[in-house]
Amino acid sequence: MIKIFNTYSRSLEVFEPHLPGHVTMYVCGPTVYDVAHLGHARTYVAFDAVIRFLEFMGYRVKYARNVTDVGHLRETGEDRMIVGAERLRKHPMEVADKYMMEFFRDMDALGIRRPDIQPRASMHIPEIIEAVEKLVDKGYGYVIDGSVYFDISKFTDYGKLSNIKPEELLMHRIDSDPRKKNPADFALWKESPPSYPFSWKTPWGRGFPGWHIECSIMSMKYLGEQIDIHGGGQELIFPHHENEIAQSEALTGKKPFVKYWMHTGELTVGGRGMHKSYGNFITIQDALKTYPSDVLRLFILSAHYRTPLDYSEKAMEQAAENFEKLINFFENLSLIAEEGRPKPRDPSLDELSNVFKQSFVEAMSEDFNTPNALATVYDFIKKVNTRLDVIGHEQATHLRQLFLETCRALGLLQKIERRSSAAEVMEFVKMLVEVRRELRKRGMYDLADRIRSMLAERGIMLEDTKEGERIRIVR
Repeated sequence: MIKIFNTYSRSLEVFEPHLPGHVTMYVCGPTVYDVAHLGHARTYVAFDAVIRFLEFMGYRVKYARNVTDVGHLRETGEDRMIVGAERLRKHPMEVADKYMMEFFRDMDALGIRRPDIQPRASMHIPEIIEAVEKLVDKGYGYVIDGSVYFDISKFTDYGKLSNIKPEELLMHRIDSDPRKKNPADFALWKESPPSYPFSWKTPWGRGFPGWHIECSIMSMKYLGEQIDIHGGGQELIFPHHENEIAQSEALTGKKPFVKYWMHTGELTVGGRGMHKSYGNFITIQDALKTYPSDVLRLFILSAHYRTPLDYSEKAMEQAAENFEKLINFFENLSLIAEEGRPKPRDPSLDELSNVFKQSFVEAMSEDFNTPNALATVYDFIKKVNTRLDVIGHEQATHLRQLFLETCRALGLLQKIERRSSAAEVMEFVKMLVEVRRELRKRGMYDLADRIRSMLAERGIMLEDTKEGERIRIVR
């Protein structure tokens, strides 16, 4: 039984999708006006783990993640895409194309599974205009010159997601147009000023969509009028997701628009949010120059997705150490599996495997608790490592498969086949072991010890036992 913390109810709820065995999921994607940073990585790695675990548990997930390439306004009223275009002195759509492709490459590099659908806001303008017309016809929207606003007084549940009271709304509203009925009303469609690069013809004149209506329309077009899971960063709870609920439920008359709202915590550096103005902005591309993608994933998954996560060199070093644990364990099991070591099956290891899988599932089923899930993985590694001497090749194969399945439910060790295969390593090591054995027979102990030392320097330990040499990866 999977439980999800629902931001809307502010409580853990048993996960029951609308259609048993099937999950519809929408996560707010990037505004492609600049390169993606580790804050983006935190959100998308976390939701990637959610999707992978749901599939691990047998669900079929239909996943959409949008691209915002028009209409994302700052608190100052500036359009982020226009700001990016002015910085690069290019047309906004050139900027959007450039950073969208870079974002896709970053996600691929992090091993984040591509969504089933990746809609662009600018490709859905007709549907957005039609939806705004319907909201006006139903009395939820009203026109001021060429702009259209949503009348929040007509939607009685407004503020329930964010838990913001009506009297507090003015502190959060970004659009200060004095002509609005209520200062807290938000834009569905904005009139474009002369020579504005984003402009489409509508019944109200030329303009461009509000940011919030874009996600409502794209999510409902591809996933239906009622979605199982909608996710994003905590900074999107208000106003973005609050407004999505209002306009979507006003359009369809169906509640709830989203059954489970999920939000990731902030990524900080030294306790401060990651922003260019603070000088602590780390792009995904720069981070990947220093650390493998699995190390970044382990760092992100080391904290529960809802909690703040602080970036530091110490935290990254710990993630790198944990990555080596995973790799060494995999390669030790691979050496045993592929050398054909005949050993009787150890029933206690079968029991250990069952307990491990059950513990892993229980951890992830409790609101996708990745730190607890990783703790079960590390504990499994520790316990199996003490029994490597008694494991035969058949049981090693089983243990390795279980280990990979659970790691990949978190998106880890996806590229491990691309490393030098354990079989190739084993053949080379066996050759050196035979040379060392012959040297010892001839009394050439210095050379034999030199081979042993050279292997140890590369993380391959030789242990002389009554049954012969035992090989172990420890790097």
